[in-house]
Amino acid sequence: MTFSAATPSTPAAGTTVTNYTWTWRGFPICYQTQGEAGPIVVLIHGFGASCGHWRKNLPVLAANCRVYALDLIGFGGSAKPTPGVDISYTFETWGQQIADFCREVAGTPAFLVGNSIGCIAAMQAAVAHPDIALGVALLNCSLRLLHDRKRAQLPWYRSLGAPIAQKILAINWISQLFFNRLATPATVRKILLQAYKRPEAVTDELIEMLLVPARDPGAVGVFVAFTAYSQGPLPEDLLPQLPCPALMLWGTADPWEPVALGRELAQFSTVQKFIPLEGVGHCPQDEAPELVNPILQQWILEQSELLDARNSGHF
Repeated sequence: MTFSAATPSTPAAGTTVTNYTWTWRGFPICYQTQGEAGPIVVLIHGFGASCGHWRKNLPVLAANCRVYALDLIGFGGSAKPTPGVDISYTFETWGQQIADFCREVAGTPAFLVGNSIGCIAAMQAAVAHPDIALGVALLNCSLRLLHDRKRAQLPWYRSLGAPIAQKILAINWISQLFFNRLATPATVRKILLQAYKRPEAVTDELIEMLLVPARDPGAVGVFVAFTAYSQGPLPEDLLPQLPCPALMLWGTADPWEPVALGRELAQFSTVQKFIPLEGVGHCPQDEAPELVNPILQQWILEQSELLDARNSGHF
C-alpha cells in the first residue's frame, strides 16, 4: 500500500482540504481526511458523486472525530479502470474497498456513513467484514428499484423500459453520445433541481464538482456498467445481517427513494433510529448539513460511549 498527497483544494466553507491518494489493487484511490482525535468515521458518497459531496460535513464532524471521505473506485478522483476487464463495479467490490481502506488507512473499526448507493456499499462492507464496522448511518438509502428482483413490482412500462435502455446503452457510440449530453452543466443542474428540494443548494460549485470526474477517461464505461447492474444485494438483504446498529436519515422530499419505503426498512431490528428530514431531498448531507451534522455527531458519540463502557466492563 502507498500513500501520497495531492494539491490542496478549497471547499465552499473556506477550509483547505488536501486530496490524498491510496493505492488499492494497483489503482489510485482519492480520499480526504480531517480530525485528530475521537472515533473514526468513513463517509461514502452516492452514484456520480465524490468525497467532495461531504465538504459541508467533514470539517464539522472532525471537531470530535477522525473523519475520512472516500472516493469509491470508478468515481471522483479515484481510478476508473475498464469494467469487466480490470474490475467489476459491484457492491461486493466497493464493500471490499471500504473494508481495506478501514484496515490500511483509517484504522479499524469505524463508523460508516453513506448516501444513496453509498449506503448499500457501506452495509455490504459491514456485513462481509464485521470487524471493521462500529455502526452504519444511512442517508436516503438507495432502494435499488430497478433491481431484477424488484421489476415485477414496477408499472409495466418501467419494468420493460429499463432492460431496453440497458441494452441500448451497451452500444458504445450510443452510450458515448448519451453521456456527453448528460454531462453538461445545464443537464446536471436540471437533475439536481429534481433531487434537491432547496434550489439554493444547487450551486455552480456543486455542478462543477460533479462534472470534473465525468471528463476522466473511463467515466463513460463506469456509467454504462452501473446502469446495467441490476443484481447484487438489496437493502432488505443487508439490513437484517448487519453486525452493528444502524441509523437512518431520510429526506422526505426525495423524488427517487420514497420515504414511505424507507420507513418500511426501518422495521428491521438493526435499525436503531429512523429520523425523517422534512422538506429535504435525496442528498441531505449537502442540502441540509445543519440538520444532518448534529444528528450524526450525537449518534456517533453516543455509540462510542456505549462501546467504551462495554469494553471497560461497566455493563
